[in-house]
Amino acid sequence: MKIALVIPTMDRGGAEKQVVLLAKGLHELGHDVRVFLLTRDGHRSEDLRAAGVPVVLIGKRFKMDPTALFRLKKQLVDFAPDIVHTWLFAANSFGRVAAKWAGVPVIIASERCVDPWKTGWHFLIDRRLQKISQAITTNSSGVQDFYAANGLDPAQFVVIPNGVESIDSTKTQAIDREEAFRRLEVASERRLIVAVGRLWPQKRIRDLIWAGELLATARGDTTLVVIGDGPQREELLRHRDSVSAPLHVRFAGQREDVGELLPHADQFWIASEYEGQSNAVIEAMLAGVPVIASNIPGNRDLVIDKETGWLFDVGDEADLVRLSLAAFNDPDGSQRIAEQARQHIVDEFSLDAMIRRHVMLYEKLLVGHDQTRS
Repeated sequence: MKIALVIPTMDRGGAEKQVVLLAKGLHELGHDVRVFLLTRDGHRSEDLRAAGVPVVLIGKRFKMDPTALFRLKKQLVDFAPDIVHTWLFAANSFGRVAAKWAGVPVIIASERCVDPWKTGWHFLIDRRLQKISQAITTNSSGVQDFYAANGLDPAQFVVIPNGVESIDSTKTQAIDREEAFRRLEVASERRLIVAVGRLWPQKRIRDLIWAGELLATARGDTTLVVIGDGPQREELLRHRDSVSAPLHVRFAGQREDVGELLPHADQFWIASEYEGQSNAVIEAMLAGVPVIASNIPGNRDLVIDKETGWLFDVGDEADLVRLSLAAFNDPDGSQRIAEQARQHIVDEFSLDAMIRRHVMLYEKLLVGHDQTRS
């Protein structure tokens, strides 16, 4: 099959990572895949180019840039794909229209997150463009429910969970605990809690700062390390300095060695107020790290309360601390839950399964298109 994957950027987000993994997997299976970047290039393109997957930059210059629509249409006409699969709102909008104009047989969108920022106009566009789509993929039933509640036909949604590389296939170099703590500038005798995510309001990093300070005060030996960067960095650092200290809560910035560091964490925290399906949570569970997560739809697909982790209500820092203390006080029970979580990821969220489900969907829709034409 000739497959065009269209996404706004190649930034470090979860959707971008899934596009890279999918494109590489499809390429390895012998499909002709190209990735079209609507707005700008980014770090993750390096993996695509190294794998031999062409990356085409369209270069949308502003929000409603009509020239980008025509440039994308021309690129699609030249490539003549069997399938265009768009990801995230901007690419879902521009990409589906361009694919329709280019006469692409099968058009698929992808919604990756519960998006409370969307207004009535956004949902109007989503509903209109659903009419020219053969399917909409998502990674979570919670995302499907969100869009159904906002007027989209849930029958068109296909849930394909995120795929995660196995520990062996990530090719990360094993490091010992001493080295992991040295890299994070944390004393090796402390208990390490890790949070990974973009520093912006959705992730509720302020809640984690408060919880990290409360836990460290209660136990005296914990350090929360927040890995990631984003527009709230300076604000969050000022907040940390006003209520806590680097001994209790550290910011480690954007890092390339998260896979090496995660196995040495004692716990993983996520406090997001909305998610699609967090790659960071999947990777922590696969690494055998006990996860404590906010009780939201995307997280509930991964964390089954008291079976594969623990859930707390969004914004309830006290409950997060209570659950963390209980897990530290029951190391055998905590390890059992972490192992159940790791097996859950191995069984349900493998990279091979994610790629296979996409291929099956593509083939089914192409056959349906051919039968309709005949």
